[in-house]
Amino acid sequence: MFHKESKNIPEWVAGDGTLLKELFHPLNENISTSYSLAEARIPAGGQSVPHRLTGSELYYFLSGEAVIFVNDEMKSVKKGDLVWVPPHAIQYVVNQAEVDLVFICIVDPYWKKEDEILE
Repeated sequence: MFHKESKNIPEWVAGDGTLLKELFHPLNENISTSYSLAEARIPAGGQSVPHRLTGSELYYFLSGEAVIFVNDEMKSVKKGDLVWVPPHAIQYVVNQAEVDLVFICIVDPYWKKEDEILE
């Protein structure tokens, strides 16, 4: 069994400018899986930097309201929404609310710094 309390995980600034808590990464936990899991936060009025990953991402929005841009598409999102971002897609998120935007990110294959390209 694997167990971790998210309150004990430090938050850091990712390359795309989001504030991240890396909840699960197979290289850090010595567990064999293909994906990693993080909690992302964008402060009120903020946005992430346009970027792309070599793998895919799945976002699940926990709080706030935003607009997500994926290649030439844009979509308004809110708590409870789910967005899949395909590999190599240019993407970014704009927090349009007066509260922090919080969402879960599943990256497959698991996130590696060298797989993230800022635009």
